[in-house]
Amino acid sequence: MPVVLKTAEELERMRIAGRLASEVLDFITPHVKPGVTTGKLNDLCHDYMVREQHTIPAPLNYAPPGYKPYPKSICTSVNHQVCHGVPGDRVLKTGDTLNIDITVIKDGFHGDCSRMFYVGEPSIQAKRLVDVTFECMWLGIRAVRPGARLGDIGAAIQLHAERAGFSVVREFCGHGIGRKFH
Repeated sequence: MPVVLKTAEELERMRIAGRLASEVLDFITPHVKPGVTTGKLNDLCHDYMVREQHTIPAPLNYAPPGYKPYPKSICTSVNHQVCHGVPGDRVLKTGDTLNIDITVIKDGFHGDCSRMFYVGEPSIQAKRLVDVTFECMWLGIRAVRPGARLGDIGAAIQLHAERAGFSVVREFCGHGIGRKFH
């Protein structure tokens, strides 16, 4: 699929959508604690997106060809789940790590981001994983420049992760964003 260059106006609309997605993560942060369900986090985020931001939760009823519609407004991946966890009755407990993935639609543009959370006090291994993941993100961002290839970004991330004793998931390595979700 060819990369379509965006106009200055389209880039600004993408920035707005990205900022709004990030604000959902800021909003939900104090609610991530032991005893709360991932379904409750979904409901809080959904209400915030729809009622406060006037955005559309992109995952809700999203159905790529061959898949059933996604039933929730956010993705909540707990502990060893890599991505796209469906919120539900799971009760978070101390020591869990949680990734919340948010995608909003505003004025026809998608904003997509995620954040890792500790539920209560993290284990040493969980803290190390999240710290290395954060470092990888910044190394990937630093690799973005005119003329760079997507593979350069991935290589920077993979090299750091592997040197730290971790691995990368090759099946889920990113997607486009803009007017389309994926």
